Amino acid sequence: MRPRSLDEVAGQQHLLAPGKPLRRAIEQDNLRSAIFWGPPGCGKSTVAAVIALTTKAHFENFSAVTGGVPEVRKLIEAARTRRKAYGDRGRTLLFVDEIHRFNKAQQDAFLPHVEDGTVILIGATTENPYFSVNAPLLSRARLFPFQTLTEDDLGAVLDYALSDPERGLGTLPLALTPDARTFLLSSANGDARSVLNALELAANLAVVLSPPAGGEAVSSPPAPFGGATPGGANTPSTPNTRSNESLA
Repeated sequence: MRPRSLDEVAGQQHLLAPGKPLRRAIEQDNLRSAIFWGPPGCGKSTVAAVIALTTKAHFENFSAVTGGVPEVRKLIEAARTRRKAYGDRGRTLLFVDEIHRFNKAQQDAFLPHVEDGTVILIGATTENPYFSVNAPLLSRARLFPFQTLTEDDLGAVLDYALSDPERGLGTLPLALTPDARTFLLSSANGDARSVLNALELAANLAVVLSPPAGGEAVSSPPAPFGGATPGGANTPSTPNTRSNESLA
């Protein structure tokens, strides 16, 4: 259900509305090193995925939770090789999810590669970057604060998931009762992943009954969360314990 364009991204209009600096940079394929800061499920990695689909640069997706120094070193060496071979056409965008999981020594090691243009770094963090990202690295990147999604934003995510026949639940005869919708939106705490996971669970557990031969509708048992009912249209930190080995 990840958006494939900026127009499909829920919320973050202060960053992604037409004419806003981040949107212009993405549309013009002229993005410089940046830090995306915001709560879980607000769209940081989603925007990065849209960038990956639209940029002409080589895009590398790296998680500071599951990856370590050797992997990053290989990515940087490959970026250096591309740049030598193709010049500006060999740009590399390196997206580092959960960048705050890297300790200070590991973050420092990015500096020379950002400064000499080997990589354009996009770091995503749920932690305050003024405390979790090294000052020298932060000073070389533009900070884009992402906001918690509102219930209206999450409602748009729900509607899209229920109506999309290709990547969502649009082929299923499901509808949300008003109570179920209210429950899903209020319990998600602004997290789009949370609301989609709950919707998927409700849809998987919902009982869909066909009407009998006589045509009389058969009522279904109560669905999970009060809610995904048959019949119609839509009516998150463990510290990084890896070594301080340099990436340079």
